[in-house]
Amino acid sequence: MMRPTPKPGVMDAPLYVPGDHKLEGIDEPAILSANENPLGPSAEAIKAFRGGAEKLHRYPDGGANELRHAIGEMNGLDPERIICGAGSDELITLLIRAYAGVGDEVVYSKHGFAMYRITAITTGATPVAAPEKNLTTDVDAILGAVGPQTKLVFIANPNNPTGTYLDDDAVRRLIEGLPPHVLCVLDAAYAEYVSRNDYSAGASFVDQYDNVVMLRTFSKIYGLAALRLGWGYARPDVIDAMNRLRSPFNVSAAAQAAGVAAIRDTAHVAESVRHNDEWLVWLTETIRGMGLEVNPSVGNFILVGFGDAERCKQANAYLESKGVIARGVAGYHLPEYLRLTVGTEKECRMAVDALKGFLAAE
Repeated sequence: MMRPTPKPGVMDAPLYVPGDHKLEGIDEPAILSANENPLGPSAEAIKAFRGGAEKLHRYPDGGANELRHAIGEMNGLDPERIICGAGSDELITLLIRAYAGVGDEVVYSKHGFAMYRITAITTGATPVAAPEKNLTTDVDAILGAVGPQTKLVFIANPNNPTGTYLDDDAVRRLIEGLPPHVLCVLDAAYAEYVSRNDYSAGASFVDQYDNVVMLRTFSKIYGLAALRLGWGYARPDVIDAMNRLRSPFNVSAAAQAAGVAAIRDTAHVAESVRHNDEWLVWLTETIRGMGLEVNPSVGNFILVGFGDAERCKQANAYLESKGVIARGVAGYHLPEYLRLTVGTEKECRMAVDALKGFLAAE
């Protein structure tokens, strides 16, 4: 019997698997699986979110104008070159839909964000993973993977789940090594956590080159993961192409209102950075002191190595038995590692205690 059939590529795409948030039999687990802000959202963002409760019958501003202007104001950017989306995930999808299709290639780093590969497949494009060096994006490998059919290159900087980053010199070398028709997408979801003098999120590269896009999110430092809110900065022609593909009301009114308040609450952002700086170092040094590998990270998470996949599975099961939810990253070709988000002080200590228990029980 004939039946409707999805177009080629759709059923070939793997499903994205999010981090777990619940453990059976444990009421308040340490949720360290999704790189969320352990301090939660800004009180001002919560207030703005609640303030729209009586206007739920009204459509949101289709252009997210107030939000775009707030983002532009706080970052010194032209709001006309900013686009907002339902998380940066949607913006990744819009870019690939706009610039790649059957017969085209999308290049990304081997351990880069899963949605680059997944979305490329759904459009009929071919994903091409370039090998990394020391769990870090390798500029030469990326350039070597670019061919005549390449339409986009995605660089998560910093990268999730490895926590590593490319400095500005490396990013510039990458951009200048690309053919001018290849769009270079700098996905800077964790930019606010990075305090290195040789790093920038990418806005200056957008201004200097014709083929660069910067993506950002409100899901991490701003603590608005539940509202799905991201933004991008690009040249007017790229923004125009993306706007023609996005849904007319793709960002809810609640997300827009909370986003405006969140980005203006600089005190909450500063406290979130301070907390992360303190506990990222503590987790890294403490776990290394226990004899486990911890990859250097500039984000709000660490990658803990257990040597082999089976031991990693055992460690994950033990952590869960103690109420700690980590993130397995076998889907990122890293089966011997677990990713741990920097949580509250209590959650960080729970994770360390559980790891100590696992090692003692071996």
